[in-house]
Amino acid sequence: MSPFSEARMHLAVELPAAGRHPAASRWAGLDPDVLLTGAHHAALVRTAARRGLDLAFVPHTVAPVPGLLDAVAVAARVAPVVAGIGLVPTVTVTHTEPFHTSKAIAGLDIVSGGRAGWEPAVSHTPEEAALFGRKPAAAAAELWREAAEAIEAVVRLWDSWEDDAVIRDVATGRYLDRDKLHRVDFTGEFFSVAGPSITPRPPQGHPLVVLRADEPEALPVAARWADAVRIAAPDLPSAAAARDRVRAAVAAAGRDPEDVTVLLDVEVHLAPDRDRARRDLAELDALAGAPLPASSVRVLGPPTDLADTIGAAVRVGAADGVTLVPLVLPADLDVVAGQVVPLLAGRGLLRTGRAGGSLRSRFGLRRPANHYAANPTAEVTA
Repeated sequence: MSPFSEARMHLAVELPAAGRHPAASRWAGLDPDVLLTGAHHAALVRTAARRGLDLAFVPHTVAPVPGLLDAVAVAARVAPVVAGIGLVPTVTVTHTEPFHTSKAIAGLDIVSGGRAGWEPAVSHTPEEAALFGRKPAAAAAELWREAAEAIEAVVRLWDSWEDDAVIRDVATGRYLDRDKLHRVDFTGEFFSVAGPSITPRPPQGHPLVVLRADEPEALPVAARWADAVRIAAPDLPSAAAARDRVRAAVAAAGRDPEDVTVLLDVEVHLAPDRDRARRDLAELDALAGAPLPASSVRVLGPPTDLADTIGAAVRVGAADGVTLVPLVLPADLDVVAGQVVPLLAGRGLLRTGRAGGSLRSRFGLRRPANHYAANPTAEVTA
């Protein structure tokens, strides 16, 4: 991948309905009913796709957050009507069975033509656990062990159908070649999954796995399974140190660090100048009744400030790409698309990927072989 030798970065965007700031919709005067429509979400993703961004993250939580729709459902609604961009919904695996997750993401990969990813997440709080009533909240170490099992079970289920399992043989009336379906027979600490799946193998084989590595307990899971890793950091030197930790963990797990893209979250609110952007944030915070703490690097100012920050990230080795996290949507995204992306392209900083390719191809990743096809008793190691 060697991103720094080419001085270009992957560019992603996180797209909650109205933006990261909890007062965004009120401050911008958005109709709350519009935020719940497929058309609104499709419009956001279309803006990002039009400027060649690599992927759009669709966030989700199992906590009852007003106006936040199911991320996989949103991505599936958008996929058939917006081309050319990867779609990565959050899936909380703590309270979700791997079998359901596997077929949902496989279905998303099918309807998107190979542009699906997923961001496994864990649920920490007793309040969220109480919504399901199956088990109490657990410590981070247990949650991430469970997440690792969930990811492995999902990957095995994707491989439980060989690529040519669907034969549609009219003469014999057979839809499937049963010899090309495989039981996964996965048994772990948290899950027991027999398989095979009820959904064909995804077009990408394994849709892109993106994991956050902000918790120490998450890092070994990311090192083992992630194709891309999201990090948050208060400044670029801290981000560079976090990227080094991710790469070291990936190498320790026996994988090539060049195969794993590290994406730095950058919160953004763009305005004609810094003073205006800061006044906007003060108004947003007043509406919310409390300031929004910065969760990572934050840029408040004109488009040139964001382009400068991304350029600096390249110089110090802070990341292989950035995930822009707009505080206000669609306003901040419109400025990114209309002004920031042309600035980045003009400076040679934007890695635009191959138009029409799969999400894996945009990140320079091969399509993985089906392990069960080569050896029906093989362990999945992708």
